[in-house]
Parts: sequence; structure tokens; C-alpha cells
Amino acid sequence: MLGASAERKPVPPFGERHERLRAEIREFVEGELRPHADEWERARSFPDDVFRRMGERGLLGLKYPREYGGRGGTWVDEAVLCEELARCGSGGVAAGIGAHIGIATPPVWKFGTEEQKQRYLVPAIKGEKIAALAITEPDAGSDVASIRTRAERVDGGWRLSGSKTFITNGVRAHFLVLAARTRPEGGHRGLSFFLVDTDRPGITRRPLEKLGWHASDTAEIALDGVVVPDDALLGEEHAGFYLIMANFQWERLLMALGAVGSMRVLLELAIARARARRVRGRPLGSFQAIRHRIAELATVLSVGEALTYHALRLFADGLDAVREVTQAKLFTQRAAVAVADACLQIYGGAGYTCADGVERALRDLRLGPIGGGTDEIMKEILGRQMGL
Repeated sequence: MLGASAERKPVPPFGERHERLRAEIREFVEGELRPHADEWERARSFPDDVFRRMGERGLLGLKYPREYGGRGGTWVDEAVLCEELARCGSGGVAAGIGAHIGIATPPVWKFGTEEQKQRYLVPAIKGEKIAALAITEPDAGSDVASIRTRAERVDGGWRLSGSKTFITNGVRAHFLVLAARTRPEGGHRGLSFFLVDTDRPGITRRPLEKLGWHASDTAEIALDGVVVPDDALLGEEHAGFYLIMANFQWERLLMALGAVGSMRVLLELAIARARARRVRGRPLGSFQAIRHRIAELATVLSVGEALTYHALRLFADGLDAVREVTQAKLFTQRAAVAVADACLQIYGGAGYTCADGVERALRDLRLGPIGGGTDEIMKEILGRQMGL
């Protein structure tokens, strides 16, 4: 913990209830996830059973209604989980869990029919079915209007053809929440979403190698004439762009929260290292250069935390938080990479040789300025928000 600051009262929108939830989640993360982080990184995967164990504890449905097996909580409850997952020791594990609860299942909850919720959301909350959001394509990343995957009407349903890439949980997923073009003309107005069971004929999935997130499967998915029934359509036909936009803010806010949690863990590690390592008979932290560097890192963490919590308060209150969420995502992702790099420097050679997972954190966090909308897209959004 960060000294006396850890004893302060929770900062809104977090309250005492959230701190009790935080303690519950931290016990699970440190007891059942962190001890296996190195093993799962080497295996390039983590067991599906992690989802089932989290489902048994109600951790996959914190914000979902009790009628679907959730806890009936709020967005802020899930924010606590996102922060605490940073303590699992593997960005890949946190990403796999986060993709399931934070970006793949919310559209089913918001836009699904009752039958779709029973078929997909309920088992997803239990951890019996794993979900993946399939939007990105080889030539359509942040520019979702350029999606080329096609959905054509056939008797009794739709035929899907195209490809997706960089899909978190794409290899292990039991179903995809997939964006496809239902009008031949380009632009935003011809997109629709479909719930696609991955055991359907015509689906091919291939894992991708990555710089970081080694324990998370990231897939390239090909769809060759995959036929789905009429009731696979999620939400209204041609209204998929609005579905995408509805979830972007929460995805970006979760990324900011994850970065804050990661910076907090890294700073704790750096302080512990500075206290324990002795140089010339003195603790490393007694040298002014190290002491001042850690003070700077603590300030970066505080700025990121304040900006992110402000955005979370607005979002949780149902207010327009596009500017604040975008700023939080933009600032925290680069800040987390810089904090990880600085902490590795404090560790010295030990940091470069995987001690305490610091080098892994640096690799894992580098995705932040790319995923969920690149830094450049965030700046474009903010520029337009200011009338430019």
C-alpha cells in the first residue's frame, strides 16, 4: 500500500460498501489468480474454469440485475473489479475477464430480447459461456464505418461472410457479439449486430502472437458463409453503429481504471524495492534521485486517478461524460506505460529479468494507447468537442 494514503476514506463515487467489495475481490485475485500468473503466461492461456469460479462468486455479474443471476449492483461495482484485477500479475488474464464482462456482455443486456438474455447473458454471468466482442477487422479498427463483414438475408436467417481480428477471447469464446454490414453502401447506417455461436459451420479461429497479454487469447476469425437464424439479430437492423457507440464510453473508462490500478501496483512494488535494496550500505530509496522519481510517479498516479474518478462519477450519474472519459483514457494509458518503464529502471537489471512481473507490466500496458480507440482517435474526439 502507499503509506498513509491507503488509510484515507474512499474517494467518491466509491463508498464503504465498495471498499468491502474491494476487499472481497482482492482476496480472490491474490489468492486464486496471482499465484498462477507465471504459469498461465508460459502456457499462453488461462483456464476457462476461472470464469466459472468467478461466476460462482457473482463477480461476472456485479452490475447486472438479480433476475439474470447478477448482484444487482452498479457500474461502480464493476469499476472496483477492474481496478483490482490489476493485482492478478497478468495483463492477459485481466484482459480476458474484462473483455467478457466489460465489452461483450453489456450489449446483450442493453439490446437483447428476453430470450437472448436467457440464452446468452444468464450463462455468461455464471461463467458457463464465454463471450467475445467481434468488431475490429484487418482494414477497420477505430474506423468502424469501414467494416466489410457482410450479413445477407437467406431463408430463415442470415449468411455471414468476412473476417475479424484482434478479438480478445476469440479462440475460447462460446459466442460472438459480432458487427456486420446489412446494407451494401458504406458508412455508419448499414451496420447490424448478431449473436453468433462459435460452433457453427464456417467459423475458423486462429490465435495471434503478441508483445504482451500472453495469457489472453487474441484471435483472427474468418466467417465463410456462416448461417445464423433470424433471432440472432441483436437490437434493430441497421442500428449497429449506435450499439457500438453505447458501449465505447464504458470500455474506455474500464481501460482508464485498469491503468490506474496498474500504476498503483507498480508504485507499491517500486517503493518496496527502494526500501529493500541496499546500495553502498544504504537503502536505495534514501538516494535523492530515487526518492524524487518515486514522488513524481506518485503524482502521475494521483492525476490519473482524479481524472478517471471524475469521469466515472459523471458516467455513473448518467451524465454526458464523453470529454472526461476520453481525457481519462488518453492520459492514463501513456502514463501507465511511463510509470512501468520508470519502475523497471528503479529495479535495474532485476526488472529486465522479470522480477515481480515489472517487465511484463511494461509489455502488457503498451496496448493501452492502441486498444479501445488509439491516442490519435482520442485527440480527434477531444478536438471536435472543443469545436475544432
